[in-house]
Amino acid sequence: MKKYALHSCIAALVLGSSGAALAAKPLKAIGISVSDLANPYFVAISKGAADTAKKIGGAGVKVTTVSNKYDLNTQVGQIENFIASKVDIIILNASDPRGVGPALKKARDAGIVVVAVDVDAEGADATVMSDNVMAGAESCKVIANRLGGKGNVVIVNGPPVTAVLDRVAGCKKVFAGTGIKVLSDNQDAKGSRDGGMEVMANLLTSYPKINAVFAINDPSAIGAELAIRQAGRKDIALIASVDGAPDAEAAIKAKDSLFAVSTAQNPYKMASMAVEIGYGIMNGKRPETAKVLIPTPAITKDNVATYKGWTMN
Repeated sequence: MKKYALHSCIAALVLGSSGAALAAKPLKAIGISVSDLANPYFVAISKGAADTAKKIGGAGVKVTTVSNKYDLNTQVGQIENFIASKVDIIILNASDPRGVGPALKKARDAGIVVVAVDVDAEGADATVMSDNVMAGAESCKVIANRLGGKGNVVIVNGPPVTAVLDRVAGCKKVFAGTGIKVLSDNQDAKGSRDGGMEVMANLLTSYPKINAVFAINDPSAIGAELAIRQAGRKDIALIASVDGAPDAEAAIKAKDSLFAVSTAQNPYKMASMAVEIGYGIMNGKRPETAKVLIPTPAITKDNVATYKGWTMN
């Protein structure tokens, strides 16, 4: 997958075949729908989109940010409100990649550019997301190496969106052909700390010996570690996760934490690129590829000291 070469969309764009330089269409309003504004990851997405929209269109750009709580009906209503408000661009973190398709078609038919972030969305003009297969694989390589290729692992899963499915697939690919046994992979912790605690508590009751945990994001991993500590379990050697969030960064640095790795995303950059791409599409300039994948390197105790964290500017 080719990386998107970030062009400056703030300057005038050259449109048409006549060679005449025409003024770019102004960016007046964007709508942002993310899954959960209680999660710092989605806060970073919303901030990246809003900051970039104002850099392009000026301080007067109207930015509307809403949370869908992983509910399709809620998100469809939000998209319909964006259409009624005549926004120029919708930045969308899909609650249901396929189910949202008809609503996105309505938006595009209304002349609105739709850019999906973090997960695929059927009918979007373009998608900017982390390389989630890489994210799951890099985290689970650390588990496989630490366990010497054998042991019992549980996967604290999440909502059935493409980002989560790809992370689990990448993890399982690493474990395939090793002596590592995945005891459970179907428990949805909703991507939250409370969900991670609840799911992990149930897994601890079900399985007397667990050597490692892979959680699909940092909040659920943090919840899982809290459950492990409350239960006083000593059999679990490490937790691996995805996000590279500030809380995970702190946990990796802590001497007594089970956190061994979190593969780093950059939600601010992801959303910023999405707005740049959306603005280019508004002005007849599409990216070389409809899907942009951002690499997700592993952050461990060995390199956390040089990790720059989520870029927020």
